[in-house]
Amino acid sequence: MAGGRPPHGVSFGEAFQVWLRVAALSFGGPAGQIAVMHRIIVEEKRWIGEARFLHALGYCTLLPGPEAQQLATYIGWLMHRTAGGVMAGTLFVLPGFLSILALSLVYAAYGGVGAVAAMFYGLKSAVLAIVVQAVLRLGRKALRNRAMAAFAGLAFAALFLFAIPFPVVVAAAGLAGFAGARLDLPAFAAGGGRDGPSEAAGSPPALLDAAYGEALPGYARPSVSSALRSGTVWLTLWLVPVAGVLLALGADSTFGRIAVFFSQMAVVTFGGAYAVLAYVAQQAVEGYGWLRPGEMLDGLGMAETTPGPLIMVLEFVGFMAAYRDPGALTPWVAGTLGAMLATWVTFIPCFLWIFLGAPFIEALRGSRALNAALAAVTAAVVGVILNLAAWFALHSLFRAQTPVRGFGLSFDWPVLGSLDPWAAALSFAAALALLRFRAGVIPTLAGCALAGVALHLAGAG
Repeated sequence: MAGGRPPHGVSFGEAFQVWLRVAALSFGGPAGQIAVMHRIIVEEKRWIGEARFLHALGYCTLLPGPEAQQLATYIGWLMHRTAGGVMAGTLFVLPGFLSILALSLVYAAYGGVGAVAAMFYGLKSAVLAIVVQAVLRLGRKALRNRAMAAFAGLAFAALFLFAIPFPVVVAAAGLAGFAGARLDLPAFAAGGGRDGPSEAAGSPPALLDAAYGEALPGYARPSVSSALRSGTVWLTLWLVPVAGVLLALGADSTFGRIAVFFSQMAVVTFGGAYAVLAYVAQQAVEGYGWLRPGEMLDGLGMAETTPGPLIMVLEFVGFMAAYRDPGALTPWVAGTLGAMLATWVTFIPCFLWIFLGAPFIEALRGSRALNAALAAVTAAVVGVILNLAAWFALHSLFRAQTPVRGFGLSFDWPVLGSLDPWAAALSFAAALALLRFRAGVIPTLAGCALAGVALHLAGAG
């Protein structure tokens, strides 16, 4: 490493600045976050190529937990070893953690304040447009042929119309892609277009590819000893604090329940926050009494309009749980510790999945069958994100929905007369700004937030 730089030429300090920028711009849920990461890391900085990015994304999609944060950890590890992965993954979470903590403090102190609620009203409209933009961007990259487009369409229909569990959809897509490659079907050749010409003609290769070619960096090669070492370190960081809380305070204490409940959520949160929010809300309201009815949606509003993974809503749940049952502590101290504990046991397992599995996934990057499976999964994710956009539009633009059940169908249909015209207008304006005029995410969010406050002051909305 001449001059302290790795072979690809990106120093740790440079990477820190880039990941901080990615974290600050990571609004709009996983779709927006992955799109931001792709634009900065693949298109602008050219650290890694399209094929490697989609390969990593396919693996992260199969994991429990927030795939965007795990993708950042994966790429950070590829570029700067374990330290790079820890830096990228931590920075991706940090702005959202601080934002949710601050908003939780305000929420506990002041409750529903008109101007604050109006700001969230405007932000939600912008977030809907950001998610739509991200679906279009990811779709252009992942849907390389009709088979991949079919995976996206079938995934959307399975989730939106039939409420089929997300893990089943992803597993079915992966198995179909694997079988398609083994049967030598043309649509699944080279991962369904995954390894096709993803770079512009005549453009130089990405920095990591230029430095190592198709080979793996030495530190990225899988071994049993490194897997055991990684597993031991991250399991210790995860489970020792949980055991300490249980031994010190007991399993029936609020902190003990937070530690156990959110550790369980860390291993079943396939499909991101939306896949488990209904269960978390039910347990937090009816099972533990941590939240009052409707407060889960307030927490989700915070998570949707702050940078970082949507699963950060669990930090809000942890805060309110400890705030309302502080024991010997003050409510503010207890709430802060509850938020920290919920965040810790939610995200430490994410590092475990990446550092344990990524070397083996990278080693299999040349496997045609695996690439086809991951390409099919990535295509299905486009349908999953489209489903999230539809869900978000349904609940942010319409004040009422009609449940449709029977013949295997299970979805909500909007009551057209309940359309919120101001929310629709703000979403349309945000989409126009992003897609037509190429406005940035931050200016669009700020403009919609100010518009929401203006509507509130004018008595509209």
